[in-house]
Amino acid sequence: MRLSISAMLDYTIRDSADVLLQLEVAPDTHDQVIHRGHMTVSTGAELHPFPAEEGFGRRTWTQGAGHFRAEYNADVTIERERADIAGLQAMPYHKLPQLVVPYLWPSRYCQSDRFEIFVGKVFGDVAGGDKIIAMNDWIDEQLDYVPGTSDGTTTAVDTFTTREGICRDYAHLLITFARAAGIPARMVSAYGLGVEPQDFHAVVEVWLDDKWHLIDPSRLAEQDGLARIVVGRDATDIAFMTIFGSAQLNEQKVSVERVD
Repeated sequence: MRLSISAMLDYTIRDSADVLLQLEVAPDTHDQVIHRGHMTVSTGAELHPFPAEEGFGRRTWTQGAGHFRAEYNADVTIERERADIAGLQAMPYHKLPQLVVPYLWPSRYCQSDRFEIFVGKVFGDVAGGDKIIAMNDWIDEQLDYVPGTSDGTTTAVDTFTTREGICRDYAHLLITFARAAGIPARMVSAYGLGVEPQDFHAVVEVWLDDKWHLIDPSRLAEQDGLARIVVGRDATDIAFMTIFGSAQLNEQKVSVERVD
């Protein structure tokens, strides 16, 4: 599937600030190919890219003062089959690769240590991929997708309590459940075909049978319609834009269209 992707962020930055951008689709992966990709900022400041978490995708430093506008455009082919994780096995701890181990631990937004008893009681009769499917089904049944009900401070504990949220909240809760069950899970930022309203999207990858497997807990996009950007422990690591200073959002637009 070939996608045309565009993103625009328009801010007013008070004084001056360093800015960290994570807008570009991850290049050089086995399941997505970038035919054209270009990012610019209105200030004319230099862009300083460097590899992101685990070398997957990249982050870019720049600077801004006053009006700041970042734009990204790309054409991407997704070469990913829709995978079924049913029956896949969770890996023993001692066989996990070094880079996977940190995704077992609690993190800022995913307090998995607080869900071990709940996960054991509710999902203890299934294992591996079947356990992840059961968790994902539980989230779909128990949560309501309600834009505007969460913010940058909302954790998995908050979402579990209120039973509502958006894609990042759904992702945080699935990650939390998986880690509580001893299955490594990480958060993935993406552009998603079919996401409405169109925006940056958050999904999940879980480690089963010695491989990462992609899941959209919010069920807004299909696996073959997701163009991955970066990965990380939770929303802290995958934010599309971090301003190290004070700023006001003026406008934000994301567009993902199928072109083949």
